[in-house]
Amino acid sequence: MGVWIDTDMGFDDIAAILVVAQSEFEIDGVSLVFGNTPLPQVRMNAAGAASAFGWRFPIHTGRAMPVLGKLETAQAILGETGIPTSGKSLPKAAALAESDAFAALCRWLERKGQHRILALGPLTNIAAVALARPDLAARITELVWMGGGVTSGNHTASAEFNALADPEALSIVIAHGLPLRMVDLDLCRKVLARPEDAEPVRNAGGANAELIADMFSGYIRIGTSRGRPAMAIYDPSAAVAFVTPDIVSFRPAHIDVELQGALTRGRTVVETRATHATFNAQFAADIDADMARVIILAALVNEARK
Repeated sequence: MGVWIDTDMGFDDIAAILVVAQSEFEIDGVSLVFGNTPLPQVRMNAAGAASAFGWRFPIHTGRAMPVLGKLETAQAILGETGIPTSGKSLPKAAALAESDAFAALCRWLERKGQHRILALGPLTNIAAVALARPDLAARITELVWMGGGVTSGNHTASAEFNALADPEALSIVIAHGLPLRMVDLDLCRKVLARPEDAEPVRNAGGANAELIADMFSGYIRIGTSRGRPAMAIYDPSAAVAFVTPDIVSFRPAHIDVELQGALTRGRTVVETRATHATFNAQFAADIDADMARVIILAALVNEARK
């Protein structure tokens, strides 16, 4: 079965793609969106990853700006490239061929069959399809999104980054009734990577073992540099929920997003009481964290063996 991935191409996005690529699903296409960095750097990251890992699925260029407001990136945390590292970095590669993500997504949605999407960044590309081609957006079977926070945020006290970067896009997705399954901060923070987890990757012996281990170590250091013993594995946890939903407990809820307020913009509000709201989405309430770690670390080690 073919699936689609929408991504802002940081290291955890790459790890999430590896989880999907090593599953039973075929990746029909990938669309890029601003997020971790501005879109030109996202394109460079995607070109480098495709070159390093031999990706053959098509990669398409999506939106460079949110629906409304200024560009928000995570470079303050992730650095200029959006991929912190302890040494090696993605290779410089030829620029991706120009290919419009909106047109590619529309062509894919016109095909018969299931249309499952894993979204790992701001939902701007998906919102564009919902606005311009609601007939095709209605054909999306499932939209698993890494974003939001049931209890709190990370980029601000209220908002998770992917929600804050384009809350209007999330609002559009919700308003159009797309089958949203939110994998939020609270869920992802149950799946942790520790510094020693990079060693089996480094020792795997393949051509990319050092590269993957260095990027993985750089990612883990985001957490340890702030005094935490480990780092939450965000996007790969959403990928696990996407390819192995039997180890994740999804609950129905009414999900909305705050669009106003300097301190509240981008906050996701999750109402689980059926007496208080009509349910319009689902959120991942629990996960077998040990199994999720096994799946994610195996994907990294398997790639590092090549």
